[in-house]
Amino acid sequence: MKNHSTKFGSKHLIGTLGESSLHSVLKDWYAQPGDLLEAQVDGFHIDIIRHDRLIEIQTANFSSQKRKLNTLIEKHPLRLVFPIAQEKWIVRLAADGVTQLGRRKSPKRGNIFQLFRELVSIPDLTRHPNFSLEVLLIQEEEVRCESLIPSDLPDPFSTEELAQGIDQPRWLAQKMAYCLHNMGVIDNVGKNGNSILYSISSPATRP
Repeated sequence: MKNHSTKFGSKHLIGTLGESSLHSVLKDWYAQPGDLLEAQVDGFHIDIIRHDRLIEIQTANFSSQKRKLNTLIEKHPLRLVFPIAQEKWIVRLAADGVTQLGRRKSPKRGNIFQLFRELVSIPDLTRHPNFSLEVLLIQEEEVRCESLIPSDLPDPFSTEELAQGIDQPRWLAQKMAYCLHNMGVIDNVGKNGNSILYSISSPATRP
């Protein structure tokens, strides 16, 4: 088992954006010239192929990969890369996605012992000659955008005004308002004729 330290950032805008978050950043950082990315081997999706070695980056939930790993190591050398955030900074951005509202250090600090939360799902794999595990001890910066709502909207606002503010069709603004309302980001505060009016939720009332 290898142990490394590095630093990079991951960006989250109202929730996790999957492939454009930590996993994607790690894959780009880890890849070397000549590596084959996002390929299929024996019916499984592989993050990185380096010569004859398969490299899988797993940020959590080893149990979901148990069948995949057990199958692949019977024919291929495979390295599992697992990041642990020793230090994490939270950066808050305004709705424009640029203006920084604050930056704070998370009180949570990761350590090598967190590995065993995941490794408990696949301890037997570590004995296989084709399997290796590499732990990255990282410094992570998480960027959060509190809302995608333009700051110059009236309060309260309708979906028609939201559509104008984001320069998108009203049907899309209606879907956006529905999602943000159910996420607790905006509140339904009344109606103007047939139009529902919304207001940005107070931070104290958000889940």
